[in-house]
Amino acid sequence: MTLSNGRSYLAIPGPSVMPDRVLREMHRAAPNIYEGEVVDMTAGLIDDLKQVAGTRHFATIYIGNGHAAWEAALSNVVAPGEKVLVPATGLFGMGWAEMARGIGAEVEVVDFGLKDGMDLGRVQGILAADEAHEIKAVLGVHVDTSTSLKTDVQGLRAAMDAAEHPALLMADCIASLGCDRFEMDAWGVDVMVAASQKGLMVPPGMGFVFFNDKAAAVRAAMPRVSRYWDWAPRAEPEAFYQYFGGTAPTHHLYGLRAALDMIVREEGLEAVWARHETLARAIWAAVEAWGQGGPIALNVADPAKRSHAVTSLHIGAPHGTDLRRWTEANAGVTLGIGLGMSNADDPQGDGYFRFGHMGHVNAHMVLGMLSTVQAGMKALSIPFGDGALDAAIEVVSGA
Repeated sequence: MTLSNGRSYLAIPGPSVMPDRVLREMHRAAPNIYEGEVVDMTAGLIDDLKQVAGTRHFATIYIGNGHAAWEAALSNVVAPGEKVLVPATGLFGMGWAEMARGIGAEVEVVDFGLKDGMDLGRVQGILAADEAHEIKAVLGVHVDTSTSLKTDVQGLRAAMDAAEHPALLMADCIASLGCDRFEMDAWGVDVMVAASQKGLMVPPGMGFVFFNDKAAAVRAAMPRVSRYWDWAPRAEPEAFYQYFGGTAPTHHLYGLRAALDMIVREEGLEAVWARHETLARAIWAAVEAWGQGGPIALNVADPAKRSHAVTSLHIGAPHGTDLRRWTEANAGVTLGIGLGMSNADDPQGDGYFRFGHMGHVNAHMVLGMLSTVQAGMKALSIPFGDGALDAAIEVVSGA
């Protein structure tokens, strides 16, 4: 006998839970890609994507995942041999740095570790010392999915301005868009990348690159840009296929239309951000209570540096892996692995796991997940403090 039968809950930090409404919109025969409905609705998708990103400038769609968006963004503004600065706060900052190396860029990585986030004063000092302005772009991850660290993007822009440095500010919002507050234009971000499978609640397969006039001018001066990655025809297409560099991802577009209707036109972006914040605080309250009598702890100590979309936790090896396997096998709740958190004492990362709480998620899902985790700790004889579920309920009931 297992209690996992029934509808499962994928509580990992992407792909996120997809609304039935999104899936229904995708479940259709292939449409005409030369005229008609899918052609007519695409301009509206671009407008709504800009609203979610907080920009009045340019939005482009690529058929690919977040890694594709990384490469697309870099290919338009960084030439081989040019230098970029990557202040990294986890695995995905390092990954974007590797992508930059792959296109021939010279990469300076400043590793700020896995728990404390960026030292913006240090970033400012590095930029101020670059008097020749060799650094062409600063690559910052808004929310690193591995560590759940959230970067102060406004502060990063302020550090660049204080150093009087002209580099582009590029932000990875793959894990945060539609979950944590982000305002591209107001925060002075020049290029932003995102993807479909997290806060936007659509299956993996689409990457998005947003850019402003400053970045467009850099692109115009590039010696060459790969024909496929070139954002110019995608941003201002003369023909429909140029939006996508070829055949449109038709069914993803239908799903995206439904998702953006839910985010922009119905719930509203401010309410979406508030919902994610409240549910995140409920999770933090529960974990902090558990930690009073057991080994579980939030990876990020400072609440201001915690993501509202994903929470990384340490519970000690092998408890992280054992707990994930118990919740999935016995209760139908799949938790995220401790990605990028291994160390010499825990080479497989068995002491870590993650909660994904992004996109189509609500109070009963989060409270059910927390109850399941507590049941798993009890079943596995992992000690924990009392009052965790009450603490989470207090947050939810006070919202």
